[in-house]
Amino acid sequence: MGPSCLTVCLLVLVLVVGDSYGEHKFRKHKKYRPRHHKVAPPPLPPLGEEPHHYPHHHLEEMVESAPIREWREMNHESDSNHEQDSEIKTNYVPIVDPCLHKHCGAGRVCVLNEEGEAECPCIPSCPLENDPRRKVCTNHNETWGSDCEVYQMQCYCDEDSDKCTKEEYDHIQIDYYGQCRDMPDCQEEEMSDFPRRMRDWLFNIMRDLADRQELSPHYLKLEREAETNLTRRWSNAAVWKWCDLDGHPHDRSVSRHELFPIRAPLMSLEHCISPFLDSCDVDDDHRITLTEWSKCLGLEEDDLEDRCEEVRGEEDEE
Repeated sequence: MGPSCLTVCLLVLVLVVGDSYGEHKFRKHKKYRPRHHKVAPPPLPPLGEEPHHYPHHHLEEMVESAPIREWREMNHESDSNHEQDSEIKTNYVPIVDPCLHKHCGAGRVCVLNEEGEAECPCIPSCPLENDPRRKVCTNHNETWGSDCEVYQMQCYCDEDSDKCTKEEYDHIQIDYYGQCRDMPDCQEEEMSDFPRRMRDWLFNIMRDLADRQELSPHYLKLEREAETNLTRRWSNAAVWKWCDLDGHPHDRSVSRHELFPIRAPLMSLEHCISPFLDSCDVDDDHRITLTEWSKCLGLEEDDLEDRCEEVRGEEDEE
């Protein structure tokens, strides 16, 4: 064999070895790419066939893939957070205090019940008063430590509580501040003249408040009218005081408690004020109606009714 033939053999051998090495190298670095075959959902079992006859070789194909499972888990977590947010909103405590617009009478205090609603139970305790000027005399001619104690007892009796010591305390009222004093009896002559004196006193108080600019525009208009119209002098003053005494609720009647601003300051000066106001309550229901008020003062009922309604209506419009 000549040199040329040997050279050709070596060249062929190099090419074969290199080709084999290249194919091995290609296979070594080739990445495996799994093929996904779309699998149709398994057919429903024939009508009437029991579930346990369903082909079991489809179960693996029915298992959710990992991405879908993760998406469902995240979506479920989002729903859980939404439910928690809903619970937080449901249990949200409003900033506005329910007691802010709740009116509680004397002797009561506004509290929130378990449902968060405003209620007005009797005040549990009253502060201890050492000042003798804080003592009060009631319509039973009894001296109490403070007005709080009187209103608290009235509340107990109104609620039929065991803490109500006397049944008649259901209508206990304060006559005046200070210890009870012996008051002279109101004579018949004094009582017959008392309505006139009462009308004058109401007008003088109304005029004094107008001079000090302490009347509302509505009441000031009534006072100015009374100054120029003598027929309105007493009736307008009676309307002003009546609307002033008829507190919450505006029910066209004044309770004994609402009469306190008139009764208390006059008791020491006018010993007839208490029997006069008692005589106004003709039916003894512890409330004085507008009709009873006008008769006690010797005024026309219709005049007071219309004027009081006019003032009340104007105030409500503001």
